[in-house]
Amino acid sequence: MRNWQRNTPSSPQEVAVLLFPRFSNLCLANAVEPLRAANDMLMQDFYRWTYVTIDGAPVTSSSGLPVLPHQRLSDHPGGTYLFVASSYDAKAMATHAGAAGVRAAARRFQSVIGMDTGAWIMASAGLLEGGRATIHRDELTAFAEAFPSVEAVSDRFVLDGFYGTCGGAMATFDLVMELIRQTHGEALRLQLAAFFLHQVAASPPGPINTAHCSPMVEAAVALMSDNLEERLGIASVADRIGTNQRALGRAFQAELGAAPMTVYKALRLAAARRYAQGSSYSVAEIALRCGYRNAAAMTRAFVSEYGVPPSALRRHGR
Repeated sequence: MRNWQRNTPSSPQEVAVLLFPRFSNLCLANAVEPLRAANDMLMQDFYRWTYVTIDGAPVTSSSGLPVLPHQRLSDHPGGTYLFVASSYDAKAMATHAGAAGVRAAARRFQSVIGMDTGAWIMASAGLLEGGRATIHRDELTAFAEAFPSVEAVSDRFVLDGFYGTCGGAMATFDLVMELIRQTHGEALRLQLAAFFLHQVAASPPGPINTAHCSPMVEAAVALMSDNLEERLGIASVADRIGTNQRALGRAFQAELGAAPMTVYKALRLAAARRYAQGSSYSVAEIALRCGYRNAAAMTRAFVSEYGVPPSALRRHGR
């Protein structure tokens, strides 16, 4: 059973984002934007990230975006995650210096995550020996042939012990969201998924962006998300997706670690938070739009969930 909520660790998590020439802008954004949004949701700078390169020199993305790194990889003291972000020409980037730099740095981090073609550099550094990994599908066959001691799979992402890999820019988003879920629980991941679905037109696959939920749970959450203002009863949700309330409750507990009503409430409060942060609606109007009969009831639930009233988020621009 998954944990709906976990206690946030007391120490911030330090992330080094290692950029190689011709890295993907989309991959980079999908790696750091969930961390930035998680900080907003947590109302603290829990995730801290630094951009690094092997030699400390500026690096340019595949679409021409220049990035001035904070420091060389060898100068970074280490932390929770080392994100290895390469895209095109990964084989050329897996030089002796590149592989050696990643291998040495890996000792200073709790986990190393290869994004897009980052698995190639990690494998060249000897980090993936005897483990499972994935990579961008255009490189999967060549990767399997070049590194026969690594079990190459076509999954969107793989977490195997201390190492993680994913198969492209969109899969990077999925992987980082999973890392956040493992640290904070399903509740924060669900709020983040709702935030990004609200913010962008081209949303990630699935209504709540999870590879682990059954079609039943995904359909139920999608239906809840579409009915925030006019709340449905859980029995009605179950009936509309072709199941019964008991079966739906068991599925939610097994897959999300919470009852359907708890998840529904989280979706409504996440919407209320977005309105508080990004709209000019009054608290009373936000309450109505999120299925509460009055502002006082919503404010009590909001304070219980986030620790502050809606007006505080608006006031501080959080």
